[in-house]
Amino acid sequence: MPKDPKSFLKIPRTKTEYRPACERVKDYHQVFVMRDDEKSQEQAHRCMDCGTPFCHWGCPVGNYIPEWNELMFEGMWEKAFHLLHATNNLPEITGRVCPAPCEYSCVLGINDDPVTIRENELAIIEHAFRHGFIKPSPPESRTGKKVAVIGSGPAGLACADQLNKAGHSVTLFEKDKKIGGILRYGIPDFKLKKWVLDRRLEILEKEGIIFQTNTDAGEDISKDVLLKEFDAVILTGGSRTPRDLNIPGRNLKGIYFAMDYLTQSNRMVSGEGVKGQELIGAWGKKVLVIGGGDTGADCVGTAHRQEAACVVQIEILEQPSECRTDDFPWPYYPMLLKTSSSHEEGGERHWAVLTKKFIGDKDGHVKKLHCVRVEFEKGTCPPKMKERRGSDFEIEADLVILAIGFLHPEHPGLLTDLGVEFDNQGNVKTDENFITSKDKVFAAGDLRRGQSLIVWAISEGRKAAYHVDKYLMGKTDLPII
Repeated sequence: MPKDPKSFLKIPRTKTEYRPACERVKDYHQVFVMRDDEKSQEQAHRCMDCGTPFCHWGCPVGNYIPEWNELMFEGMWEKAFHLLHATNNLPEITGRVCPAPCEYSCVLGINDDPVTIRENELAIIEHAFRHGFIKPSPPESRTGKKVAVIGSGPAGLACADQLNKAGHSVTLFEKDKKIGGILRYGIPDFKLKKWVLDRRLEILEKEGIIFQTNTDAGEDISKDVLLKEFDAVILTGGSRTPRDLNIPGRNLKGIYFAMDYLTQSNRMVSGEGVKGQELIGAWGKKVLVIGGGDTGADCVGTAHRQEAACVVQIEILEQPSECRTDDFPWPYYPMLLKTSSSHEEGGERHWAVLTKKFIGDKDGHVKKLHCVRVEFEKGTCPPKMKERRGSDFEIEADLVILAIGFLHPEHPGLLTDLGVEFDNQGNVKTDENFITSKDKVFAAGDLRRGQSLIVWAISEGRKAAYHVDKYLMGKTDLPII
């Protein structure tokens, strides 16, 4: 296909193709269907090659989006891959689960549908894997410096990868049985199959990164040993303290945090098992998910696959608009109504609902949630919430999942032992060089900036690696993002 400068006017955006809902709810396989290369090249042709590409600005890792779109369209897949890999350590993962803030900053999106940037990214990296472009490439020499990365989520993996490329000897510590953090245990397999993660980990291991699992830093290896044996320690343990719902009846049985539910499900799907734990399952139950975000949606999809009797999801905020409003002008990331693949599989969603109290049976098990509808006064910042008189109602539920976000990293253990300072949100405080209040201890990811997107975690890990390398060597050739 010859390049047409007006292609964005002629080629419509192709929506993501999903497997039929009636089929996919019966398994944990990938819910979407991969596009073929020809279709991906056609979609890449929609890129306008803007003079000022705001998609760069919208992408936390600064992906060279117009550049690799053009290379892919021209059939130069390997060059497109190298350009993609230059800014993103885990494109096969962001290509599947990133909410694509770049697409909301696409110039074409001002008056048309934006370019399918996320799917184009996925097409490039999967083409690269299929055609053998990706091979282990250990550093040619080592610096003699030893680095410990604590936590193997996206921030930890990106940081470890960058520091290993710089020639440092990197050991990545993970308290769970397997590497991956939230990528392995928090994201359901129907969104991210774990072979995708394992494929990348095999490469990183062959490149020289040491993975030490079943090791709780601060307990199985003390902070004194870490500080003595390593030239730098990077904390990337994530934001794992869940936000609770302190209303009457919270102590009833059958109420769980979302991450506990998702982690158990992922362990069961992988065959790892949950021996010795109380089983959290939705089979035949009336499930209520409290919280309208992506984690809540993951719980909805998991409950469908566990054959719940019914699933209801509620959110305290009002239902977002389906289109941009004046509150979120282009190129900012807007608050829009998101209907995920999990929502399309069934269940109910209710907005502007305030939880009042849980109601249990004589055995102390939750049976209902008493709620009231609310409305928000416009013109105040933040908008004032008030209950709608006479709008009380109840939702039947014998399994309640709390998916209302996270407060900050877990303080007890290594963070307390190290004596690092926290900010007013409870996150680990650092200076502009990602250094904590403790000498040679760095921090990155949700543990530092608070709960956020996977692509921000990767960005944080890369930036931390830049500063760690500069700290260890006095200079660095690593990119800042």
